[in-house]
Amino acid sequence: MTLPDPAAPAPSTDGAVAAFHYRDFRLFQAARLLGVVAFQMQGVAVGWRVYEITGSALDLGLVGLAQFLPMLALIPATGYAADRFDRRIIAALCHGMLGVASLALSLAAGAPTPSVLTIYAILALVGAARAFSGPASQALLPNLVSTRHFSNAVAWNAGIFHVAVVLGPALGGLLYGPLGAPRLFAVCAVAELGSLLLLLRLSARPGHAKSGAPFSGDVIAGLRFVWQNRLILGSISLDLFAVLLGGAVALLPVFARDILHTGPSGLGLLRSAPALGATVVAIVLARRPLRANAGAWLYGSVFVFGAATLTFGLSRDFALSLAALLVAGAADMISVVIRHTLVQLRTPDAMRGRVSAVNLLFIGASNELGEFESGVTAAWLGVVPAVVLGGAGTCLVVVAFLFLFPELARVKTMES
Repeated sequence: MTLPDPAAPAPSTDGAVAAFHYRDFRLFQAARLLGVVAFQMQGVAVGWRVYEITGSALDLGLVGLAQFLPMLALIPATGYAADRFDRRIIAALCHGMLGVASLALSLAAGAPTPSVLTIYAILALVGAARAFSGPASQALLPNLVSTRHFSNAVAWNAGIFHVAVVLGPALGGLLYGPLGAPRLFAVCAVAELGSLLLLLRLSARPGHAKSGAPFSGDVIAGLRFVWQNRLILGSISLDLFAVLLGGAVALLPVFARDILHTGPSGLGLLRSAPALGATVVAIVLARRPLRANAGAWLYGSVFVFGAATLTFGLSRDFALSLAALLVAGAADMISVVIRHTLVQLRTPDAMRGRVSAVNLLFIGASNELGEFESGVTAAWLGVVPAVVLGGAGTCLVVVAFLFLFPELARVKTMES
């Protein structure tokens, strides 16, 4: 693993903020904070605007599908690119594309007769940019700090992400009223530009794969590596099925307006609650990393996530709904830190781009495709039954995986 910063701390430098002694890690996190805040603000505005235009839960689900399909189509190229080209430049260019998409959404939202199809087309561009950005950014992280401090870096990386997921929806909900959708999307474009400039200042130069295999062989190598490593396969597929069933984010506009009877600001708080719980847990894990029984913690956290989702679906009280989402976010953060550390530290650097692409395909399937699944299920069964059954399904998935991947439950430490 490379230490890109000559001012990096000595191997003996530990502590809760060890990762922040690395200059590149600080720049990377600042860029990520801006980018995620922009994306989350944009998500609130898109969800509220689409529901205003159509009044359909299914159309909210299509927001996720529009972003997932490009990721699925581009998966062969994204991991290959992250292992063959400068990951900093890939990530920076993607944030430039996201800025362009935000400007396009600003124009579309300001049109005299807004078209939901135009919004979906722009979201497909967002999905394509995120498809390339995700593997490059994930594969870049281990090159920013030493192996000794990587677990600390993962905890802070996840924590800062969730700080942004707290701030972004809350700001989006608060600013939607006074600014309106067009100006809010323009603010998102400016934030993406800031992220691009920060990423270009990184000095990390990760090594690239030197295999002479053709493009198709490189892609298959990433899939083969995941398939043959049961710990990686089990951890990322557990997340896939759990969040695919238990995700409720796409339906939050319906809960905010029709069930909990609140407005855009309430929607922003609902979207922020899981991230707030995740942020608190990330700070705790940065100070007190999981040193033992990582597999048991992984299974337990996913089960709690499902139970909290079920509680949210049954709630009719705004405070209880916020609390349930907060617990769901806290449980999910434990899963994220364990899964991400397992995947990155048990994958060779030359393979990280391709393995990260496969990992992000699973994550995209659970998140964006999960939003589509939520929309379809809600249109079929109703919003509340869709969320309640999804939460119960997540709990059942955990029980099934205990039999399918018993070795994952026996993992003690994430590093080896």
